[in-house]
Amino acid sequence: MRAATMSVGESIGQRLRRLRLEKGLSQRELAGPGVSYAYVSRIEGGQRRPSLRAIRVLARKLGVSAQYLETGSMTTSEEDREIRLSDAELRLRLGESVAGAEEAFHDVLREASEAGDVDAAIRAELGLGLAAARAGRNEEAVEHLERSVESPRVSPTSHPDVYITLGNTYLDLDRPEQAAELYERCLDELSAQDQDDTSARVRFGTHLSYALSNLGRFVEAREVLTDLTSRASAIVDPYARIRLYWSLARLAAMEGHGRAALRHLRRAIALLEATEDTLHLARAHLLSSEILILDGLAEDAAPHLEAAERLFDLGGDARDLGAVRAQQAKRAALLGDHEEATRRATQSLELTGDAPLGSAHFALAQAHALRGEIDEANGSFRTAVELLGQGGDWREAVQACRAWAELLREAGRTAEAFEVLEQAADLAEKASAAPPAIL
Repeated sequence: MRAATMSVGESIGQRLRRLRLEKGLSQRELAGPGVSYAYVSRIEGGQRRPSLRAIRVLARKLGVSAQYLETGSMTTSEEDREIRLSDAELRLRLGESVAGAEEAFHDVLREASEAGDVDAAIRAELGLGLAAARAGRNEEAVEHLERSVESPRVSPTSHPDVYITLGNTYLDLDRPEQAAELYERCLDELSAQDQDDTSARVRFGTHLSYALSNLGRFVEAREVLTDLTSRASAIVDPYARIRLYWSLARLAAMEGHGRAALRHLRRAIALLEATEDTLHLARAHLLSSEILILDGLAEDAAPHLEAAERLFDLGGDARDLGAVRAQQAKRAALLGDHEEATRRATQSLELTGDAPLGSAHFALAQAHALRGEIDEANGSFRTAVELLGQGGDWREAVQACRAWAELLREAGRTAEAFEVLEQAADLAEKASAAPPAIL
């Protein structure tokens, strides 16, 4: 520790002199083959820069590494990059000083690329992609993550989180085709392995079902989940079971099968309550409230919203709370409380910023409608339907269209109401293009 501390800011000559004196050696005693004591004197005086051979000779006599004698660092360049990468990855995982972690990833990527350190460069690229995805910089995230998964060192088995994040980012960018292709490739790679990894298959399969559902390909999504359900007896990992139940609930809800969706969610919630995973438990309660509100059961949704809000306070982010506020706004609108609906919807839009939720605009439109503000409601309904359609929330988009058309009809704007109903019919066709739910 003493040598490392004193080496900060030292020239190689100063470091050589310090180490020689610590060893109790004279310049003549330090001299060796090809390194005269006069040469040592000139190095210490800053008059000569030692050759690599001289550094090795002197380092061996001083009992230190050539790396330390030359640079003052106890670690090699590769070890230094490893330390900085590990620190940055930990900070990113813990959500602490993420900006500093990104800076470290950038520095390491530049240095590793120059040094030809492929492994460190890939890890830095991955870190930058995951950090960008977390910050909602989706285009940037895709750029980094796509470059990363091109490497044979990155596979669905070794880096599942990277593939899941890339697929989710595609969905956030309204590119479900690419997400589906990615997850199908992951499943193909798993199938090619000698040993079947059931937990990984469930994980990628459930995310594939999300992408297929967003594309309106409900039959294929159901087939994927049916295959996973047939393997349920072999699933030991509780999180794999939770993901499966969650996916079944999500698909059933998109198909309009509220009871089946809630049944699957109750199974997921029971498993989550046996863990300490408050974040996913909160999201399960939130999804339950969404399904109940879609079915017009505002009162039944209340305990789920209360549980979700309480649990998100323990570890959710702004978007999670924004989603709760959106459902609270929709519930208030169902109960005819336009003031509460407006307040909660506005809070949701403030929390979600540049990535607003269609549900919040739907609630805001209903609040405007309750106050008789036709033009304001018209604009909010239009935005709600657009956002809900982009997210594959066909059933809610249909509900928004019907409420929108009713508003326009009552306002005497019949032609506009008819156009909105045609839009609702198109969305309803997508929402109904599915087989019955698995019970």
